[in-house]
Amino acid sequence: MKILVCISNVPDTTTKIKLTADKTAIDLANVQWIINPWDELALTRALELKEASAGKITKVSVISVGNQSAEPTIRKALAIGADDAFRVNAEAKDAYFAAFQIAEAVKTEAYDIILCGIESSDYNGSAFGGMLAEFMDHPSVSSVSNFEFAGEVVKVNREIPGGYEVVEPALPFVAIVQKGIAKEPRIPSMRGIMMARQKPLKVVEAAPAEAMTEFVAFEPPQPKAACKMVDPANVAELVELLHKEAKII
Repeated sequence: MKILVCISNVPDTTTKIKLTADKTAIDLANVQWIINPWDELALTRALELKEASAGKITKVSVISVGNQSAEPTIRKALAIGADDAFRVNAEAKDAYFAAFQIAEAVKTEAYDIILCGIESSDYNGSAFGGMLAEFMDHPSVSSVSNFEFAGEVVKVNREIPGGYEVVEPALPFVAIVQKGIAKEPRIPSMRGIMMARQKPLKVVEAAPAEAMTEFVAFEPPQPKAACKMVDPANVAELVELLHKEAKII
């Protein structure tokens, strides 16, 4: 059995995003790149499953769509414990393009389980996993917060309002995971970092794909208004501000 984990190369969540002068792109100078946090948890869980499978899971692979600058992030995934990696040599402009490219790149690899994060921390679109499942003609389960084997059956917990439901999907399938799938992401060890240099990283050229979106311009959010102080005794003024300005009552 083989598991594939889809990872995105995203800016560190503490990075202050700046725009180019003409506001048509994000200024990538001095940006620190990391594995998308939800994808990192998916990778951690995949490795836990492999270690507990007594040889049933033979390989955990990772794949990402990106140019050569994404390779340090992919190498980190290998250092964490992935066995091999793929990089589709193209800029991931939107979820449709990324999902199509990954489906094309691995269509002959016969992965039994494909894991991906519920969203990426840069665009937060939450569309990639469903699109990938459609391109690969696989069933998918979204909002997965727990994943385990019960004999020959895969059981996943899917979050729903007020609780969760247990689903037993047929293989192969796509699991779209969220927070809770693993307690903490794994940190690469020194030995893992050294071994990652020797693990295979295959570069795949992008397949022809129709552009479905175009970024015309970016606009930063409006700055927050100055804090207003209200006398604790002046309840009427507080209520008026909450009603007319904050619009929360």
